[in-house]
Amino acid sequence: MFAKIIKYVLKPLASLLLAAAITFSFLVAGVKLLGVELYTILSPSMEPNYHTGALIYVKEVDPAELQVRDVITFRLDGTTTATHRIIEVLHEDGLQFRTQGDANDIPDTNPVDAADIIGTPVVHIPYLGYAASYVQNPPGLYAAIAIFAAIVFIVLIVDILDGVYNPKPDKKAKADNSNRKETEA
Repeated sequence: MFAKIIKYVLKPLASLLLAAAITFSFLVAGVKLLGVELYTILSPSMEPNYHTGALIYVKEVDPAELQVRDVITFRLDGTTTATHRIIEVLHEDGLQFRTQGDANDIPDTNPVDAADIIGTPVVHIPYLGYAASYVQNPPGLYAAIAIFAAIVFIVLIVDILDGVYNPKPDKKAKADNSNRKETEA
């Protein structure tokens, strides 16, 4: 009975947990290898298109190609970023963009310089930004490492138990038995 539980419940569940952990790791960290930056939407200014807590994947873009109605992620200062929609392209003091959040009644105060543009969002995943923000700094990072290690440990234990309760026939013994049958015939 325990052998069937291991084979049909614990093994698939452990594999699913490991696959989920690897997928989450790729979604949060691996995409940087593809040249995509991650940002979490922290305010409701872009609702209903981007909800608070959404994780957005931002791809670099040539500012000269941007147009009115495009959504951009840009630097407000050294550490703060925003994601808003372009409502006007300005050419007076170099290339600049007037932006506004979809949920805001008025445009942003200052235009955005082309040099401050990070890129445009290409994909967003609702609520994943909360988890991504949590695991990027201690203690969330430590918790994520511990959870991943625990999942790997569970997968190993399930594999060990599977080998104990569902032993595989020895290939050499099986080959010896088939040779005996051939010589007896």
